[in-house]
Formats: sequence, structure tokens, C-alpha cells
Amino acid sequence: MQRSVNAGFALVGLGMLAVLGWLVTLVPVADGARDWFGALNPGGWMAWTFPTAFFYWVIAGLLLLFTWLAIRYPETPRRGILGIATTRGDRLFISLLGSAFINLAWVGFGGSPDWGGLVIAFLYALAVFRWV
Repeated sequence: MQRSVNAGFALVGLGMLAVLGWLVTLVPVADGARDWFGALNPGGWMAWTFPTAFFYWVIAGLLLLFTWLAIRYPETPRRGILGIATTRGDRLFISLLGSAFINLAWVGFGGSPDWGGLVIAFLYALAVFRWV
């Protein structure tokens, strides 16, 4: 049973790598260099760029990784500073939700460059996984 689960997740991981490779091939090339912020679907209804697609790819990868961890290494919920019992998945959800608000606030208050909000969100996620 465990081998089939691991093999299944290995196949899904290879599929994720294939999707990432496909996304890289969609990046437009201008003057011999890749335009990483160019539209992946010119004329499309949504401005899909590589960073946007990569963001969703990372979230899908995290969900797959945490699903595999939950199956492979089950854990008992723990109580943190919030006083509620949380598992790894709960802490991931709290991290992603809080990071969205941190980045929205960063952009809303005119923070520049945008990487600053990402760094703060990453530190927030580390704190959530450590103490929540």
C-alpha cells in the first residue's frame, strides 16, 4: 500500500515538473531573451504571466507535498499560541491566507519593491509553522 502511494505521488511530481517545463516554453522570447513578465496568452482575457502561473504551480505543489506528508507521516494536532489545535495543513492554510493579506497591504500602502511583501509573508509563514 505504502509503495503504491509513494509511486503515485512520484508520478504526480513528474507531472508537476512537466507542467513547469511547459510553462517555461510558453514564456515569450523577445530579441533572443525570455520576457519572464510577458503575457503567456497574448490577447487572452486574463494577464497570465510566468510569475503568476508559477505562483499557482507552487501552491499546487505545496498541497501535494502536504498531502503526501499527511499520509506518510501522520501527526497529532498541537496547540500553539492561538490556543487551537492545528496540523501542518491548518498551518499551511493560515500561512497562505495571512500571506495574501500581507501582500495586499504591501501593495495597498505603496510598498516598493514588491519583494518586500514577499519577504514579510515568508517570515510570517515561518512564525506560523513555529508557534501556531
